[in-house]
Amino acid sequence: MGRQAKPKAYDIMAPTCPSRVILNRIGARWTIFVVVALAERPKRFGELKTHIRGITSKALTETLRAMARDGLIQRTEYEGQPPAVEYALTALGRSLLVPLAAVRQWAENHVPEVLDANLRADESDFAADVFVDDTISP
Repeated sequence: MGRQAKPKAYDIMAPTCPSRVILNRIGARWTIFVVVALAERPKRFGELKTHIRGITSKALTETLRAMARDGLIQRTEYEGQPPAVEYALTALGRSLLVPLAAVRQWAENHVPEVLDANLRADESDFAADVFVDDTISP
């Protein structure tokens, strides 16, 4: 299969836009963490699972399959007993490292502001719940 012709313009707000689909995949829950985990060197499944704390085996498997399908990682099988599989970023996957580093830096720079906003929202939600509860007759 050949490459599809590049449209004149992408519209990420359109549900069928290819760039929107790609952004959804990159923004999937675990994709960024897998990219970061593979930044320095290839890793095996168990190493990734240990490195990315909180990810389940099922979620890691699904994420790795999707990333391999999108050309972001390469899966290499090695013969032996037991057989081994290693995952590495492709050139395409490595091209995400710079933009993801910028997003990560933004997140780290703005942790206090986001946590403060969360706290204000939680307090506001609590106040609204109390108000609603006070109006209900027993």
